Amino acid sequence: MKPIWIVDDDQSIRFVLEKALLREGLTTRSFTNPREVLAALNSVEGREGPQVLVSDIRMPGGSGLDLLTEVKQKLPALPVIIMTAFSDLDSAVSAFQNGAFEYLPKPFDLPKAIELIRRALDESQREEVAEELMASTPEMLGQAPAMQDVFRAIGRLSQSNVTVMITGESGSGKELVARALHKHSPRLNGPFVAINTAAIPKDLLESELFGHERGAFTGAQTSRRGRFEQAEGGTLFLDEIGDMPFDLQTRLLRVLSDGHFYRVGGHTAVKANVRVIAATHQDLEQRVKEGIFREDLFHRLNVIRLRLPALRERKEDVLVLTKHFLVQSGQQLGVEPKRISDQALEILSHFNFPGNVRQLENICHWLTVMAPAQMIEAKDLPPEVLSPSLENATIVDKSAALDIASQREFSASSASVSPPNSLINLGAHAGWESALEVEALQLLGTDRQDVWDVLTRRFESLLIQAALATTRGRRIEAAVKLGIGRNTITRKIQELHIEG
Repeated sequence: MKPIWIVDDDQSIRFVLEKALLREGLTTRSFTNPREVLAALNSVEGREGPQVLVSDIRMPGGSGLDLLTEVKQKLPALPVIIMTAFSDLDSAVSAFQNGAFEYLPKPFDLPKAIELIRRALDESQREEVAEELMASTPEMLGQAPAMQDVFRAIGRLSQSNVTVMITGESGSGKELVARALHKHSPRLNGPFVAINTAAIPKDLLESELFGHERGAFTGAQTSRRGRFEQAEGGTLFLDEIGDMPFDLQTRLLRVLSDGHFYRVGGHTAVKANVRVIAATHQDLEQRVKEGIFREDLFHRLNVIRLRLPALRERKEDVLVLTKHFLVQSGQQLGVEPKRISDQALEILSHFNFPGNVRQLENICHWLTVMAPAQMIEAKDLPPEVLSPSLENATIVDKSAALDIASQREFSASSASVSPPNSLINLGAHAGWESALEVEALQLLGTDRQDVWDVLTRRFESLLIQAALATTRGRRIEAAVKLGIGRNTITRKIQELHIEG
C-alpha cells in the first residue's frame, strides 16, 4: 500500500498523526507546505504517490484549498482530507463541495481522525480496483454510471470471501464479473472453476459438481473429482443457478451450510474450501414463489446481490466496446482492425441489443469478416441492426437506421438522390409493417380517438416525401409514380405541410 501524505506546518500535528498511523501499520510521508507536495508529486511515479492526502488549510507556504485543486487535476481519484480550525469551517465546506473526501475540524479526536483516514483508504483502494478492472478486463469497459457502480461493488468485495449472486440478462457479462471478483479476492492464487448448470443434463450434473467413486453407476470405471474439489482453495462459479434441479439444490444447500459433501457413491465426507459465486438471468424470487427454487438456498446464495446492467441501459459504452471488439477480432483473424464510421456507430447506439454485450461482440466479428472495405459504413451493418425485429422496431422520424435502409432501397432503383431523414424503412423485409403495428398498438392503448387520422397522415406524408425525393421535387412525376392525380398530390402537400 502506498503511504499517507500529511501536509501541515505544525510539527506537533504531523508527529501525532505519524505515530498513530504507524501503530495502525500504515506508512506516512510528511510535508510542511503545499510547494513540497507538488514537487514530490512531479518527481514520483504513479505507484509511488500517496494513497490518501491529509492537508491543513492555512500554511505559510500556500493554501490547502489551492493544493486540493492542483492535486485533483493530477490525481482525480485521490481522497483528500482537509484539516481546518473552526474559523475555517466555511472554507472547509467549500473544499468538500469541490472534491475533498472529508474535512477534519481542529482540534480533532485522534481515534476519529484515524477512522476517517481508514475510510479514505478503503475508498482509494476501491478506485484502484476499478481502474485495474478497466485496464485488465477490456470487455468490462464502461463509463456509464451503472457500470461504474459494478466496478465499485467489485472493489468493495475485493478482500471478502462472501457469497455473491450476480443477476443480469443473458450475454451481459456475468462470468466476466465472477472472474473479476475472483481475481481481486484473497483466493486469487486458487483455481477459478465455472459450470453452467443449465447446459449439463440432470443425470450428469450431480457427478459434475460433486464427483463420483468407482462403480457408483454404470460406466464409472474410475473415481472422479467434481467441480467442488477442482475449485479447492479458489472460486466455483455456478452459472444459470435458477435451472438447477430441485434435488440438487438440497445437496448444494448442505455444502454451503456445513462445508462438506459426498461424492456420488461415496461414504467419506469431503471438506469444501470454496467460495461460491452464482449467477442467473431469471427472477429467483418468482421461482421461489412457484416452488421451483428452494427459499433457504436462495437466501444462502443471495448474501450480496450484484446486478449487471443490460447494454441498452449503458448506450454510452457502445462506442468503446465496438472499437475494442473490432481490434480484438482483427487480432484473432490476423488482419488489420477495421474502423467504423460515425453514422454506423450512431445506428448501433440506437439498437436495443437483446443479446447484450455478447451480441455486440458477435456483430463486430461478423463485420470484420463481411464488411467489404476497411471503413465500416452504415450499409455494411448486419440485417438485424438495419431491419430491427418487432421487439426493437418503432416509427421514429429522423431515425438514422431507417434512413440508411431507405437509401439502400432507392439505390437499388438507381435513384440519384437521398431520401429525406424522416423516411421509414420501406425495403427491409416488411420491417416497417412491424413498426407500424407497434406504433398503432401504443396509440390504441391511450385515450386518443384519432389514431386512424394520425397514422394515415404520417404514412401519406412519408410516402409523398419519398416520391418527391426520387423525382427531384417534380410533383407531376411523383404523382404518376404513386398512381394518384396531380390535384390530389398538390392538395395533400398543402394539407400535410410538406415542403417542396
